[in-house]
Amino acid sequence: MNEIKSFIRYDSNKPKFLQLIFVDINGAPKGMEVPIERYEEAVTEGISFDGASIPGFQGLEDSDLLFKADPTTYVEVPWEGIAKVFGYIYKDGKPYYADPRRILGSVVEELEKMGITAYIGVEPEFYLFEKNGSWELKLPDGGGYFDLINLDKAREIKRTIAYYMPTFKLIPEVLHHEVGPGQHEINFRFADALTTADNIVRFKYLVKAVAESYGLYATFMPKPLFGKPGNGMHMHISLWQDGRNIFKGEEGLSDEALHFIGGILKHARALAAITNPTVNSYKRLVPGYEAPVYISWGYKNRSTLIRVPAYAGNGARIEYRCPDPSANPYLAFAAVLMAGIDGIKHKTEPFAYVEENVYELGEKERDALGIEVLPKTLEEALEELKRDRVVKDTLGEAYRNFIEHKTEEWEEYQRYLEKNKIERKTIKVTEWELERYFYI
Repeated sequence: MNEIKSFIRYDSNKPKFLQLIFVDINGAPKGMEVPIERYEEAVTEGISFDGASIPGFQGLEDSDLLFKADPTTYVEVPWEGIAKVFGYIYKDGKPYYADPRRILGSVVEELEKMGITAYIGVEPEFYLFEKNGSWELKLPDGGGYFDLINLDKAREIKRTIAYYMPTFKLIPEVLHHEVGPGQHEINFRFADALTTADNIVRFKYLVKAVAESYGLYATFMPKPLFGKPGNGMHMHISLWQDGRNIFKGEEGLSDEALHFIGGILKHARALAAITNPTVNSYKRLVPGYEAPVYISWGYKNRSTLIRVPAYAGNGARIEYRCPDPSANPYLAFAAVLMAGIDGIKHKTEPFAYVEENVYELGEKERDALGIEVLPKTLEEALEELKRDRVVKDTLGEAYRNFIEHKTEEWEEYQRYLEKNKIERKTIKVTEWELERYFYI
């Protein structure tokens, strides 16, 4: 325990190095370190690097890229003696089309032209494991939803994470044990879309670093354990214009909010490829574990894809419940926002309204309500994406990179199943998935 506390409490002097961070197509943080003295250069001129081997970039054609730091994202890591900063990537003096942060930045700029600011809050769930030198994972506690003291063995860990969150520009709000044994959630304050996407990357790093200091592994993998709840990342969204929440109507939600819901429902099957982008994501999206699979909406209804939480004053928002933490937050936010905006532009009426538990409805009842189902596999989601112009256009030229990368991922999984004589439609979590996704 002394080693743990010395690791966590260590307060370095001024940072000696600067970590320049961007994410690949999977949302995994990538980057390099430079001496802190090069910070001004990183902001004004940029730091060149070889991007040829970054997943989702253009291969050998991208051997010469430039990273320019965004000084508003600068934070210092107290126990490592380094600082971290996000930025944008350039190629030949122009914004690089496959930079996920740039894609979301372009969507934010488009909304700004409409006078709109999107605010997003997220609920990324994670498991804490003791790993025993193999993929036999030992859970460190037997707690369940909102359990305390004896059953929540990670309460000190969550408090330590929350203690350091402000250092990373995160404002902790609620800490609690989730439904699964060893599963947890720490909610942090919502922010504008780009800041929240940055915050997700920061939060994952912090959770993993603190967990490691306690001798544990933290995973945001969508479904690390067969038969146990998966990790979700619900998105709470509101749009503001001239200091006013335009989702708030005179009574209930505004027309804009309802049309925004309609847009997401219309594009939900294609959006799944972006918000649930891994083979393992679809092991979570099965009935019986709270993850929504039926394309529907309702007020306060936790079985629907979109829920309208109870609110007062300017708290009007929608909750999109299918995304998981394997999503690249920049791509996911960009795609969901543009799907919703498409609904506003075309005044798309939301369909499949239901206040009953959707899982308890029969197939005929769901058909009568017009309730569709999310894709059952990554392959099916990619086929939906290929047919959806709104979501494709949001990704721009990076769409081709995304499809190629994810198709290769699906095909690699199929080869693994065939080689090991595993049923193609298995919903069990395979060793291939653990090796590929455990460190998400």
